[in-house]
Amino acid sequence: MLFHAPRWDQNVVGRAEARRRLKPAPLCWTYCLIAVIFSVFPAAAQWVDLPSAGIPRTADGKPNLNAPAPRAADGKPDLTGVWEADGQTYFFDLAAGLKPEDVVLQPQAKALQKQREQNDHGDDPLARCLPHGVPRVNTNGLFPFKIIQTPPVIVMLYEQMHLFRQIFMDGRKLAKDPNPSWLGYSAGRWDGDTLVVETSGFNDQTWLDTQKGHPASEALHVTERFRRKNFGTLEVTATIDDPKMYAKPWTTTPQIMHLQLGTDLMEFICNENEKDIQHMPRK
Repeated sequence: MLFHAPRWDQNVVGRAEARRRLKPAPLCWTYCLIAVIFSVFPAAAQWVDLPSAGIPRTADGKPNLNAPAPRAADGKPDLTGVWEADGQTYFFDLAAGLKPEDVVLQPQAKALQKQREQNDHGDDPLARCLPHGVPRVNTNGLFPFKIIQTPPVIVMLYEQMHLFRQIFMDGRKLAKDPNPSWLGYSAGRWDGDTLVVETSGFNDQTWLDTQKGHPASEALHVTERFRRKNFGTLEVTATIDDPKMYAKPWTTTPQIMHLQLGTDLMEFICNENEKDIQHMPRK
């Protein structure tokens, strides 16, 4: 079954305006549907225009997204804001831009990829409204996420499925025996102006991306690096270290996130929009 996937016009500033400019994208097949399942909004769905305080402006009064990144009281870059990935390149293929020799799969991972391809990627947990996992949770360019930065903890709130992450900044180490979960357990630190987030404690059910179906195991350890390049741009990379699935660690090419002005997160309940679970492959 094929669908038209809605997508936002990326050339506008502010998600409220983008929602008013929904337009159909080309047809995609099963792996593309996973994004579609979570993106079916009524045509009239809009979010109120919210004034954004503290926005630097150019001489003509327009938002200056190239202005320097703001600083928190402790002098570190303030990542607070509503962010959205620039497109869905990494949502579909986390290894986009890398050479084949950069991502060396173990035999078990190759078998899983082949199985997922044979199932048209319909067995992706997202197709059943289950969480993305890390780092895929940051990569869906159809849905924003909000960063709330405080000295002891940084919180990431995700519009899609109302997920959240806590990144503890109090110097604690990763839990040695965590309760396995979809989004893992995260601890962060600053490396100059870059936020470095270490996450482990995953279950063995998450996928790293959608189209390629890169697998992950409970041994997955993810190192994310967040750098606010300027007022309106956040650059993110992720290092994947999973010896059960990959012969060596590998790092993504930089993904760009754009600050969303005049908007906030909306309520999105996955199961209210999901219509095709009965057509998905069964385990």
